Amino acid sequence: MKRRHTVPPENLELMEEIDRTKNKIESARNHFEQVVDPTLIDCYIYELKAAQLRYQFLLRRFKLLEEL
Repeated sequence: MKRRHTVPPENLELMEEIDRTKNKIESARNHFEQVVDPTLIDCYIYELKAAQLRYQFLLRRFKLLEEL
């Protein structure tokens, strides 16, 4: 009989945050591709970079929790 692997609540919350961050990355990328104003281009570059860095942080944190 296979034992079911249950995901701890903190991992579920982290997975949801990872999904939200992926959506922010996609949103910033879409906005970046649509704008022509140089100020908005800069804005979305920073927004995209910030979301990507957060995504990397969350993935590292998730991997650490999975190892426990």
